[in-house]
Amino acid sequence: MLTVIAFIVALGVLIAIHEYGHYRVAVACGVKVLRFSIGIGKPLLRWKGRNSETEFVIAALPIGGYVRMLDERESDVPSEELHRAFNQQPLRKRAAIVIAGPLANLLLAVFLYSVVNWIGLQEPKAILSAPSSHSLAAQAGIEGGEWVHEIQLQPDAPRPVVSFETMRWSLTQAVLQKRDVTLTVSSQDGSEQRQLLLPLSNFSASEVDASMLAKIGITQPWTKPVIGEVMAGMPAHESGLKPGDIVLEVNGIHVKDGAQLRALIRAGGEQLWRIERMGHPLRLSLTPRMEDTREGQVGRVGAYIGDLPELVTVRKGLLEGVGAGLTKTWEISAMSLQMIGQMIIGDVSLKNLSGPLTIADYAGKSASMGWLQYLLFLALISVSLGVLNLLPLPMLDGGHLMYYLWEGVTGHPVNEAWMERLQRLGICVLLVMMSIAFFNDISRIWG
Repeated sequence: MLTVIAFIVALGVLIAIHEYGHYRVAVACGVKVLRFSIGIGKPLLRWKGRNSETEFVIAALPIGGYVRMLDERESDVPSEELHRAFNQQPLRKRAAIVIAGPLANLLLAVFLYSVVNWIGLQEPKAILSAPSSHSLAAQAGIEGGEWVHEIQLQPDAPRPVVSFETMRWSLTQAVLQKRDVTLTVSSQDGSEQRQLLLPLSNFSASEVDASMLAKIGITQPWTKPVIGEVMAGMPAHESGLKPGDIVLEVNGIHVKDGAQLRALIRAGGEQLWRIERMGHPLRLSLTPRMEDTREGQVGRVGAYIGDLPELVTVRKGLLEGVGAGLTKTWEISAMSLQMIGQMIIGDVSLKNLSGPLTIADYAGKSASMGWLQYLLFLALISVSLGVLNLLPLPMLDGGHLMYYLWEGVTGHPVNEAWMERLQRLGICVLLVMMSIAFFNDISRIWG
């Protein structure tokens, strides 16, 4: 139920903001707005404000919206109102009305990111977990437990790393931009500072997917290899493990963090553990129970593995928060366009396209984590909606802007016959994109 409510609220807010952008600029340009609709299909609610010419509607299907303006191409317009018809407006006004929707979504994202920056968010500290042995991180000399202070996307200047999430975002950008990265790290107490090179320029952009960070070897922050809740009847309980036990070794392998311990458990087989309990060393043996998963058979011991990561509060002042919100919105917009371009030329897998089922899933998950995480989710989807609508595809706002660009260059509008052909092409492209996204959704959730 939470997922459904969070999804509907997200769609309602984002659609309303988008359409309000069109509506507000249309009114400012002197265009008569006949209807402002959130949702499509049969109207559920409709009303007019005092002294308002516009009918406001909430419709049955919350999957879109529209602003219907006075326009000779749709119906007859009385001669005394011709000056208020959309199609009679100069090119600059029509373009402003069209671009206002996507810009409203981008401005909403800036505002939401700014609010989160002002309030502050607790994020994991940038301490690295032990990487897998064949990853780029392991080859660069990362062993686990390193605290990352700075990250440098070469040849730019180094940037301070305030949390694990900011570092992960920078790594994603580096892969898409094919740039090497230098990490300035130290031990957890801040001593023994050194620099490590990650050759991400050799990383294929086609590998940009959910497993990208796993291939790099930086997936999650460091956690203490401690045992949490133990389930009765499972190998952990039968071996004598208790909550609070700290795991030091498994089959002679020194355990550096919770992620490494989980990997050793998943490998299965008979294992000899050396642990510390209330300051005293102990040895015990156990054999993880093998279970079938989508990744194949993995070992389970029936215990919560790993402590919570160390957290830091990331908070910014008024102007700094707005600046960071602008930067984040710009970076996500640029990265989205870059990924779309690389999908078109085949450098990035189409598996990265997400549809309504994935969005709904993330809406519910973010809402369950708290309202600040939900605001971040709304900001991300708002950026995506703004960028998507600016694509030069017929049926989208960017397609209309493409028509206006042609009109501005040639001095006359696009031929009606050509516009009809382009509209059909745009519908086909959008249907293909939606089909791929829906297939990806099903594969992720039920595959």
